[in-house]
Amino acid sequence: MVKMQAHPSWNPLLFERKYPFLKKRQTVIRAIRSYFDLQGFDEVETPILQTAPGCEVHLHAFKTELLSPDHQGKKEKWLHTSPEFAMKKLIVAGVEKQYQICHVFRNAEGSSRHSPEFTMIEWYRVNCDYRQIMEDCIGLLRRVASDVGVTEYVYRGLMCNPFEDFEYLTLDEAFRKYCDIPLGDLLGNRDGLAAAAKKAGARVLDTDDWDAVYFSVLGDLIEPKLGVGRPTFLYEYPAHMAVLSRKKPSDPRWAERFELYVNGLELANAFSELTDPVEQRARFIADMAEKKQIYGHDWPIDEDFLKAMEHGMPPCGGIALGVDRLVMLAAHTDDIQDVLWSGV
Repeated sequence: MVKMQAHPSWNPLLFERKYPFLKKRQTVIRAIRSYFDLQGFDEVETPILQTAPGCEVHLHAFKTELLSPDHQGKKEKWLHTSPEFAMKKLIVAGVEKQYQICHVFRNAEGSSRHSPEFTMIEWYRVNCDYRQIMEDCIGLLRRVASDVGVTEYVYRGLMCNPFEDFEYLTLDEAFRKYCDIPLGDLLGNRDGLAAAAKKAGARVLDTDDWDAVYFSVLGDLIEPKLGVGRPTFLYEYPAHMAVLSRKKPSDPRWAERFELYVNGLELANAFSELTDPVEQRARFIADMAEKKQIYGHDWPIDEDFLKAMEHGMPPCGGIALGVDRLVMLAAHTDDIQDVLWSGV
């Protein structure tokens, strides 16, 4: 595999080497549209410019200004990190099955699998939960592989067969299986988790809080082993790590959230969506306070989104999946620049 150079994108020799990957990209996007169109989904388009870019503590966004026609007034606007808020407003309006393939923007990102501007597909189903979204993922990954003409997804020399039965692992099961750490017994116990993490071989600093220790274990010791041979659904996350997700009714310590992994690569993030506007506001406030404490700035709260929730948002499940990463897996390349028509 030839490692592609991101720039200059106009170089004919570089583009000639890149073009076969881009042909597969076209096939993948056609397969995605066909999969959802055949199921009666509406393909929607929502504005990139938003009042609030998202609600994630550790993501960074691009800010701009919207000028009035006479240039005398201006409003702060953000490039969305996800179309989630706008699509959920459409749910309230009455759109029951929808998907959107769009560019999203996340600042301070860049690696062989990250780009500050990338393509995402997000979809929602009304009156379902994250289990139905899991079924969508199974069907979509198999449809894409079939249309591209591959039997395995490949990344960094690892192979994953989407036609095998998918693996289902809770976070607690994964921590126990790979690290012998009883995560469910250590929720909120920073020192206990840190001691168990050090014993398992994770890198832990004295300044790390509970979340930092958790991410060290997950990123170094667990994620590389997920989705190898067959895709893995990692589900039931600690409730405080899913600001937009419904809590599990039988055990509210956990949220009805999952991530999909293929060959150690996180491909998608999904929820049974939270529909309570009071709880949603409280979570936004708490997360933005944490963001302010860590990074010295926060994001505005989308009051229009909360008004939509107050009007009445039905039970639903939703997901965001990285299209570029799916193309990488289908095209058997390790560098996201290989599957972008032009790098940022």
